[in-house]
Amino acid sequence: MFRFRTLVIAIALATGTTSTVFAAETAPVTQAATKAKLSTNPFFAPSTLPFQAPDFNKIKEADYLPAIEKGMKQQLGEVNKIANNPAAPTFDNTFIPLEKSGALLNRVLAVFDAITSANTSDYLQKVQEDVAPKRAMHQDAITLNEKLFKRIKTIYDKRDTLNLDPESLRLVEVTYQNFVLGGANLSDADKIKLKALNKENSTLGTQFTNKLLAATKDGSLVITDKSKLAGLTDAEITAAAEAAKSKKLDNAWVLSLQNTTQQPLLQELTDRATREALFKASWNRAEKGDANDTRAVISRLAQIRTEQAKLLGFPSFAAWTLENQMAKKPETAIKFMQNLVPAATARAETEAKDIQAVIDQQKGDFKVQPWDWNFYAEQVRKAKFDLDESQIKPYLELNNVLQNGVFYAANQLYGLTFKERKDIPVYNPDVRVFEVFDKDGSSLALFYTDYYQRDNKNGGAWMSNFVNQSTLLGTKPVIYNVANFAKPADGQPALLSYDDVITMFHEFGHGLHGIFANTKYASLSGSATARDFVEFPSQFNEHWASDPKIFANYAKNYKTGEPMPQALVDKIKKAGTFNKGYDMTELVAAALLDMDWHSLTTTEKQDPDVFEAAALKKDKIDLSYVPPRYRSSYFMHIWGNGYAAGYYAYLWTQMLSDDGFEWFKEHGGLTRENGDRFREMVLSQGNTKDLSKLYHDWRGQEPSVEPMLKDRGLKGE
Repeated sequence: MFRFRTLVIAIALATGTTSTVFAAETAPVTQAATKAKLSTNPFFAPSTLPFQAPDFNKIKEADYLPAIEKGMKQQLGEVNKIANNPAAPTFDNTFIPLEKSGALLNRVLAVFDAITSANTSDYLQKVQEDVAPKRAMHQDAITLNEKLFKRIKTIYDKRDTLNLDPESLRLVEVTYQNFVLGGANLSDADKIKLKALNKENSTLGTQFTNKLLAATKDGSLVITDKSKLAGLTDAEITAAAEAAKSKKLDNAWVLSLQNTTQQPLLQELTDRATREALFKASWNRAEKGDANDTRAVISRLAQIRTEQAKLLGFPSFAAWTLENQMAKKPETAIKFMQNLVPAATARAETEAKDIQAVIDQQKGDFKVQPWDWNFYAEQVRKAKFDLDESQIKPYLELNNVLQNGVFYAANQLYGLTFKERKDIPVYNPDVRVFEVFDKDGSSLALFYTDYYQRDNKNGGAWMSNFVNQSTLLGTKPVIYNVANFAKPADGQPALLSYDDVITMFHEFGHGLHGIFANTKYASLSGSATARDFVEFPSQFNEHWASDPKIFANYAKNYKTGEPMPQALVDKIKKAGTFNKGYDMTELVAAALLDMDWHSLTTTEKQDPDVFEAAALKKDKIDLSYVPPRYRSSYFMHIWGNGYAAGYYAYLWTQMLSDDGFEWFKEHGGLTRENGDRFREMVLSQGNTKDLSKLYHDWRGQEPSVEPMLKDRGLKGE
């Protein structure tokens, strides 16, 4: 996932090493302390580290708030100077200084958003909730600045006569559209209403994020009888024991939750009661009627978003949001998804019959439930393909996958090389930093990895920037990938599932989008694209995980170094579309659920549980044994991470990804020539061109859904 971050230049889109971990502070910074730190605040000047990377040796938690506040004040002064310029508006005296504005604010927020997602604390969460409404108000102060918009509109109206270069023309068009979508054309009275709604939406979105993080942490399943862990490996049991110790629990084991509905350990646990308890811990994590219950928050968020859309002249939030996406209209996205439902659910029902047959054969005397699926699906896979996860994991050690899989593929396609930098400070000992070198040996970017699960880290996996690329600003990209893989016990290898491997390739695909960014303007650089395009490079990069040359280079036994036996490779390939009915159904269910929430045309308050059940039934995707990948109450993507009315993007970009990979297959597959062409025509372009045209120019035709249906096992060859 690309982590969307508000770009504070008036373009709203909607992110063994030497290290120091700054200590959490438990009390708000006093006014005196704030003043004392002003002269030493590391954010007040660009970092002197390579690529202006954040200097985590110097950054303290108390530095964020004063830097954010000063950054806001500084940028508003810059914006007002542009707006009040007595000279006639030109591109150079309006758009260029607007692009350059907010340097301090962008610098601190890039780090603040990263840390509050991946390494937060009680103190930072308090700061986060404090600044959320201020950030919304700040954005509105720019977007709803009448004098500024008048200058932008003047340039926009005569843009075809200004002889602008294509990227500058694109900047004018994108900026103007985002100002309009942000309410720049509203009356003064309606602007006041919109500001209030934006402020509340931002506040509640942050509250949702923090409640969910706490709910996920508190929702971990505590086991006091080791026999209930039957089926887990010794390493997994040891990790669970260490997790219990970290919570100061004696004679116990803790099974931590990941962000999705299903939990990885459900595949291995043989005790059905434990599986049910773990599933329900996940399913109900944010619905316990306590301080971390998110239902009241999301109910109000849905109301606010409908009110925002209506104020701006749109029937629903989805209609407003999709105006600048590839799909353009929610009806297009909904029809696309609904067309997938029959094939996905039919295949899931067939898979359920296979699972039920195993249960019946074992005299289980119960109907398959969600907590049974992965456990028995693994048995079906083993029976059908003589394959189980325990055979695969010894060949998928994390560092080997990274170096000889992810990095190796980038070298073969694009000529990149990587060197670990142990002299760059990081925010947690788990984090590693690599310098990225281009095919000519020149230094191109910095790339950070933060792969292990922590209680103070949001769930899921994502990519964003510490520093955005821009030739105007003279900055090169500093990129990070974050995941939530289970951390092994000390001295043990980090063995991955094949799904984990796909996640690594996926997030690095986002990383390549940022690393190869080659644009003048930061607001059009790298991953600053529409949601239903931004997941295309990442999902496309997943394909290289199974490329025979790449796979053979990283799939090696962590003990012996021996390559995976060809017989096992063949089994994996043969089982490639196994369980795809389930996978696609849970994904489509979540995407439709998102669109249902954001297609509301009424501001009447909704009961999340009632609404969710009715929506899934309406969409004919309410299979009892296939719950949506995310339940409404813990759907971080749409309530906290900028994917509201946009989760369909994962499906839309699967279409682009699989169709695009056909081009590679048609032109010789894994070659430098193909990689360089993809880099030049897609990855380096950011949002400098109309994205539908960009894809068409590279692919040579409109995208087809047929490769997606075949690749996902929903249609025969």
